[in-house]
Amino acid sequence: MTEDATITTQHIVDQLGSAFPQAGIEPVAAKDPMVRVKPEHLVEVATYLRDQAGLDYLSHVTGIDYSDRIEVLYYLYSMKRHLGPLALRVSLSRENPQVPSLVSLWSGADWQEREVYDLLGVVFTAHPNLKRILLWDGFPGYPLRKDFQGEPEPPFRHSY
Repeated sequence: MTEDATITTQHIVDQLGSAFPQAGIEPVAAKDPMVRVKPEHLVEVATYLRDQAGLDYLSHVTGIDYSDRIEVLYYLYSMKRHLGPLALRVSLSRENPQVPSLVSLWSGADWQEREVYDLLGVVFTAHPNLKRILLWDGFPGYPLRKDFQGEPEPPFRHSY
């Protein structure tokens, strides 16, 4: 991708399909430019977006439970070109939700991926420190999943 000041986020979206025909790039109708990416191609697409398209800032990672699947969304911006957001959307199975970690590309993904793991049970492979960040070790289940049952007792008691 060239250093052209007229490049827009939509232009980047339009280029992704031809740059990665095997990655299942599929534009999604949304307020902001968004594309679906197959999980097995996430790292190569994200690397291209950072290194070639100049999307140097990952603002947030979030997860959504749709009952039949879990999706992880990544919102990217370019601080240098003042572009964004461009959202990457990755669909995962509910039974075994796994996606490669992007911590090696954006260190800011570290705690955000841990939060998605903690609350939805998404395993970020190759994450350097994937463990619960909000809930205690031994918490049963993932509370933001639609099939989560109950409110477990915390391992401590308050007496005010």
